[in-house]
Amino acid sequence: MRTVAVVGTSLAGLRSAQELRARGFDGRLVMIGAEPPYDRPPLSKDFLLGKVSIEDLALAEQAGLDDLAAEWHLGVRAERLTGDGVTLGDGTTIAADGYVIATGAVARTLGAAGNLKGVHTLRTLDDAVALKRDLATGPAAVVVIGAGFIGAEVASACRLLGHDVTVIEAMPVPLASVVGPEMGAVCGGLHAENGARLLTGVPVAGFAGTGRVTGVRLADGREIAADLVVAGVGARPATEWLTGSGLAVDDGVLVDSGCVTANPRVIAVGDVARYRCRLRGGRLRAEHWTAANEQPGVAVANLLAGATVTHFARHGYFWSDQYGRRLQFAGVATEDVRIVEGDVTAKRFVAAYYRDGALTGVFAIDSPRPFTRLRRSL
Repeated sequence: MRTVAVVGTSLAGLRSAQELRARGFDGRLVMIGAEPPYDRPPLSKDFLLGKVSIEDLALAEQAGLDDLAAEWHLGVRAERLTGDGVTLGDGTTIAADGYVIATGAVARTLGAAGNLKGVHTLRTLDDAVALKRDLATGPAAVVVIGAGFIGAEVASACRLLGHDVTVIEAMPVPLASVVGPEMGAVCGGLHAENGARLLTGVPVAGFAGTGRVTGVRLADGREIAADLVVAGVGARPATEWLTGSGLAVDDGVLVDSGCVTANPRVIAVGDVARYRCRLRGGRLRAEHWTAANEQPGVAVANLLAGATVTHFARHGYFWSDQYGRRLQFAGVATEDVRIVEGDVTAKRFVAAYYRDGALTGVFAIDSPRPFTRLRRSL
């Protein structure tokens, strides 16, 4: 293998490049991305709060990037992948012997918002800069649509900045699909305890305002006043550019348990990869920092081997910082959940999930040491 093209320069793409060099690949390495490498998790937390700058978000020092000896194509998107190579938005076509697909995901938008000003999503650095600028204009009535981790983190940041916050969640219990309904209710309680209003079980029907948003209309007829809206309604994998590539795509690039597509010369990692999960059965897209950080080690080994010789078999792990508290989760949530340490009322505890007596998952708030200890038992 003489040339490898990495499409996507965020965490999964950068880690793939580093793995290639660490495993002895000394050929031509081409990095293609619309944005330079930067860390996304702080965007909804410390960046909005002004605790970190744009410079602090860099995933690697310039010297580390230089050590990759890569050919960089930044500020340009991949438009298609064919047998001739990757064609970029500027018309350049790059042929390679191996390809790493690490294009991540893009934020889902609310079409009903049209072109109203004051309606934001939060996925990229540009999104965060625009939201931060809008929040700096003064105290505002902020409506956050979606009580998932991004929505909850944004709501937390906005409250800490002194804004009035309402969080709207279409599901009856926030985060129930991730941590289960019992722990989801505990997470939802953090909003009220910190002065934010949480409305659940009601979808958004539309928006009010001419030119700029003034309110959010709910399906039950209510209208919530809003000076600013943040839509945290999930993300979709960035796979449009793969139409006609011959790769199987269904809510992500379909890969095996080693992150390899049906073509062993093409691997996919990070948010864009829907991999065969042997721990859970079926396929899974793991939209978490840890997956994007760990999958490249497996995927690159398989790319260089020309076949799937190793598998990604880590239990999912993620964390979230909300209202000054650290939430951590690993594994799989099941109906049998037990508090094994601490106090739920005080929001300092560890919960364990079981199936047929076997530990399947761990959730904790502000209990990092016991969480880590129990996580090792998964």
